[in-house]
Amino acid sequence: MALSSWLPRARAAPAEPRTVALSAAPGRAALLGDDATETAIWGYDGRVPGPEIRVRQGEPLKVVVDNRLDQDTTVHWHGIRLPNAMDGVPGLTQPPIRPGERFTYSFTPPDAGTFWYHPHANSLEQLGRGMAGVLIVEEPEPVAADRDLVWMLADWRLTRDERIAAGFGNGMEAAMAGRVGNLVTLNGAIPTDQPVRAGERIRLRLINAALARIMALRFEGHRPIVLAVDGQPCDPHEPEGGRLLLGPAMRLDVVLDLQGEPGKRYRVVDDFYDGLSYPLTVLAYEAGPPIREQPPDTPLRLPPNPLPEPDLATAERHELTLEGGMMGGGAMMGMGGMHGMATPGMDGGAAWAINGVSMTGDGHAGMPPLFTLQRGRSCVLTIRNRTAWWHPMHIHGFSFRMLSRNGAPILHRQWSDTVLLAPKDTVECAFVADNPGDWMLHCHVMDHQMAGLMTVLRVA
Repeated sequence: MALSSWLPRARAAPAEPRTVALSAAPGRAALLGDDATETAIWGYDGRVPGPEIRVRQGEPLKVVVDNRLDQDTTVHWHGIRLPNAMDGVPGLTQPPIRPGERFTYSFTPPDAGTFWYHPHANSLEQLGRGMAGVLIVEEPEPVAADRDLVWMLADWRLTRDERIAAGFGNGMEAAMAGRVGNLVTLNGAIPTDQPVRAGERIRLRLINAALARIMALRFEGHRPIVLAVDGQPCDPHEPEGGRLLLGPAMRLDVVLDLQGEPGKRYRVVDDFYDGLSYPLTVLAYEAGPPIREQPPDTPLRLPPNPLPEPDLATAERHELTLEGGMMGGGAMMGMGGMHGMATPGMDGGAAWAINGVSMTGDGHAGMPPLFTLQRGRSCVLTIRNRTAWWHPMHIHGFSFRMLSRNGAPILHRQWSDTVLLAPKDTVECAFVADNPGDWMLHCHVMDHQMAGLMTVLRVA
């Protein structure tokens, strides 16, 4: 392919917003492949994943959501820095969308990158039954690549007759690792071989849309280069140990230069859980000659997004301490003044807390903020995980500038909206509180959020 074909084309900004119609509706999906029995799901436009939405950076977007479910829903635009009223948290930022009603989301994405959308009402079950979709905001100058691919990864808990298992909100699971499924899908179906050609350069957008499953992907025989974390460009780098670590809700943009041997097959392995490694999929090389002998000598760095750089010298400093959950032997860890310890989870009890306070569910009116930040002021957050479990902590409306983990600097100028903390980790991050409103911060293991690992930050 001639490199000139990769040059970006200048386009004038549209005068009118791009309008997309989405319905939240029941549907059916062949999760186990084309010849399998279809599984009843809930999805956007009744399918999984939902429609891929692509817009250009700075292009106004209007999404009209029609609720055809028999319960309330909303849509959260995960990772997008948007007005508070468009954030999709029921009660906190908008009224829930009742069955048979519709709501229009209008915003202009300021940042290019890989984002996604999902419900924030009955989140555990609605996401667990398939409600998720991809939102790609394209850069004016994309990185040179032969193909731009999206892998939305999810897991499902299916019964033997290929139905989605009941039991959402199991109290024991809520106090441990959450609802981990028994089937992993790639773009809504069990993964099949991924056909590739020797010499190709692929931009691969990885999204973990699972309820609780953490993934660590190894591309055997290949050396992926990370270009962006949670949609935000970083210094291009190889991941530590060659593993791409993705907690629930996290995204990674990587470049894969396909320098394997024509006709050969290379596994992509998820080996996060000890003793439970499995092949996710296979890069299956065509037998023909390489389309080029060497990787292209073109820049890999993505253009920066207009994120305000926090002023660490004058920043407010706050600490968040994550507490609770089961520890070794089945005992519950202490959580200060929390109650409901015998019945953690969705039955009304709490299994987790932030700074000794738990907020259960999905969001509601009148949620008191943990603290209030002055608009325009920089903030440094120290998040301490005093539990025995992993937690991907997600902030709405902002991206964090990652500073340190357990006292060691975080390299490659990374920004994140979903920060994965291992047991006993301490992470330091910073942001500028330039977006007014009440913003949720919660664990994206959905059982953990529902069982109390959630709080609100106010910017005023």
